[in-house]
Amino acid sequence: MTLATIAAATGVSVTTISKVLNGRGDVAASTRILVEDQLERLGYARRGESRSEFIEVVLHELDSNWSLEVIEGVRDVAASSGRTISLSVNGDRYAPTEGWIIDVVRRRPIGVVLVFAGLPPSARRTLQARGIPFVILDPTGDPAPDVPGIGSANWQGGVLATRHLIELGHRVIGAIMGPDDMMSSLARIDGFRSAMSSASLEVHPEWERFGEVNVESGEQIAGEVLAMPETPTAIFAGSDLQAMGVVRAARLRGLDVPRDLSVVGYDDIPLASISTPRLTTVHQPLRRMAEEATRLLLRMRGGEEPATTRIDLAPTLVVRESTAPPDHPLHPSFTTS
Repeated sequence: MTLATIAAATGVSVTTISKVLNGRGDVAASTRILVEDQLERLGYARRGESRSEFIEVVLHELDSNWSLEVIEGVRDVAASSGRTISLSVNGDRYAPTEGWIIDVVRRRPIGVVLVFAGLPPSARRTLQARGIPFVILDPTGDPAPDVPGIGSANWQGGVLATRHLIELGHRVIGAIMGPDDMMSSLARIDGFRSAMSSASLEVHPEWERFGEVNVESGEQIAGEVLAMPETPTAIFAGSDLQAMGVVRAARLRGLDVPRDLSVVGYDDIPLASISTPRLTTVHQPLRRMAEEATRLLLRMRGGEEPATTRIDLAPTLVVRESTAPPDHPLHPSFTTS
């Protein structure tokens, strides 16, 4: 297969095709798509192309609370196969920027692990046309069905957290989640609602809130909830950072955690085990997710078609010091029956 053959099939000049192959940015989007579709159909990009022996890891932010787990998971598996890793910080939590795809074609990694909710179709086409396999490591979103992705069972995690509080004796429970446009937030609160419903417990809409995944948001929202005439005896937070904000808001109101208010977080970041009190939380296996994503990527690099495009790993509950039976309930209508 030659560039001239592809030029004849597409009506695009050899020079323009060469620009697409080399990741040049001065090509119209419609022309790039046309050429990449033809490259993929004819299998041109998968033929004997020299490529650096590294895996590129792309994150939208370097958050020391969880990104290190991801990076180390990818690095360990890459090293076991004689590869190294390269790190890029790009885009937002939804997807990398358009310019990233041009740069990655120039760098020519053997594959890409992306920590995003998804990947635009145009970027997917480019990677596929260039023979660069990719896997979404997805702790927050829900990639398209045909995109290889490793995630965790967020609904199950919501059930685990809520059932723990119910088994302690709590009957009036609030939930503070991350942004309501994140699939993980919606899945976790659905798990919360399912656990409450299965125990025949009422869900109070005013105690269900969405916010940002940080301490400040958790503190602000919990402060609003705890200032109400009727308040929950426990709060399930959709992240450990939000849970720490809940603890801070409780203390500002003279409440003790867990005596007056039990708090459960989510993620099990390193800070959760050293906070005061040490945080009960749902462990999201970020490192194992990264390891599995890298193994899948290497199998795809070897020509293997994945048996399934989506793998969700099971979360586990880690019980520490921030939850206890509601010995001093705050809600006037509280009952253990």
